[in-house]
Amino acid sequence: MLQVLGSAWALLLGLMLLMVGNGIQGTLLGVRGEIEGFSTFQMSIVMSAYFVGFLGGSRMAPEMIRRVGHVRVFAALGSFISAVLILYPTFANPWAWTIERVIIGFCFSGVYVTAESWLNNAATNENRGKALSLYMIVQMVGIVAAQGLLLVADPGGFVLFVIPSVLVSIAFAPILLSIMPTPAFESTKPLSLKALYGISPLSCIGVFLLGGAFSAQFGMAAVYGSEAGFTLPQISLFIALFYVGATVAQYPLGWLSDRMDRRVLIMCVAAIGAVGAVIGAAFGGYYAMILVAAVIVGGMSNPLYSLLISYANDFIGPEDMAAASGGMIFLNGLGAVSGPLIAGWAIGVFGPSGFWIFIAVLLSAMALYAAYRMTQRPAPSVEETTSYAPVSMSASPVAVEAAQEWAQEQADEQQGAV
Repeated sequence: MLQVLGSAWALLLGLMLLMVGNGIQGTLLGVRGEIEGFSTFQMSIVMSAYFVGFLGGSRMAPEMIRRVGHVRVFAALGSFISAVLILYPTFANPWAWTIERVIIGFCFSGVYVTAESWLNNAATNENRGKALSLYMIVQMVGIVAAQGLLLVADPGGFVLFVIPSVLVSIAFAPILLSIMPTPAFESTKPLSLKALYGISPLSCIGVFLLGGAFSAQFGMAAVYGSEAGFTLPQISLFIALFYVGATVAQYPLGWLSDRMDRRVLIMCVAAIGAVGAVIGAAFGGYYAMILVAAVIVGGMSNPLYSLLISYANDFIGPEDMAAASGGMIFLNGLGAVSGPLIAGWAIGVFGPSGFWIFIAVLLSAMALYAAYRMTQRPAPSVEETTSYAPVSMSASPVAVEAAQEWAQEQADEQQGAV
């Protein structure tokens, strides 16, 4: 771990500052939208726009990097992010915010592709797993820290928009001034969705449903908090606990994943997450229970992404893993685009509890589908499965591919030892 920190500390520091900037802007817009009098429907469009841009960026960034190189793409997209963060309060209009969210989603996606390429290049086969774990920790720390920054100024002013703009600008300094070599960049054409579905229907349906649940958490949690009448400190703590739960649960679930039928674990984890969402819907008037619901839903839904990808890897040869990752990310992105829109509709129909109802429906559907798939084919033996590799739903194809490569290497080593 210390070796990874020594070789990539500048990159990890820059990535953490980027996550702080990204983590605060989603929550802040949800709160500021309420102050500006935007409707829930308008805010759902604004929040959905980020994932439209993110999906487009994940597809186009590799070509941009091949054309002009990592450094230019990194610097250009970072400049746009910093500018958009300042423009939010300058033009407090839902349609302006929608356009700006598309731009910032595109830029963050491209920045992640670039930074993760550097991180993957800096890691070796021996420490790649530790590098991925550190990256996950840095992401979660950045998002949780961002929620605390909400309390340092009035969300109705400019300061809270200036802070992430400055942090994002600073984030590029340690990365661009470090002596890490620029890696060669190659991207793999994704498998067709039809072929991917044929390989693992559960993983395809699961990542699509999970995209909607995750984007509702990431994009609509602050809107829900405002609709429920939470104070700013309450909203901040509520959102932070989603990611605290994810960080705590990621590794125990990964340990279980390597020792049992992953479909059973996926079914149980999705069902527990659905129960957590039902708790949130049923006890909406009790803030303490809302916090419990956030920990459960965050702790169960976020690791599901790694579980679903690991399960797909059990049926894919090493030569196809990189191609499969692109298809998985695309399906997850499609689900993420629709998540805030449907969550916003549910809040409009059912009140604040609609936020939880939407998440409960998605996770329940995943649990039921996993139970159904267990009747369709036998599970691969534990000895033949790949190792679990933690990866965030906000990661680019580069990080997902790196996680898959590491998981296959671990599985090959274990089989060789036997």
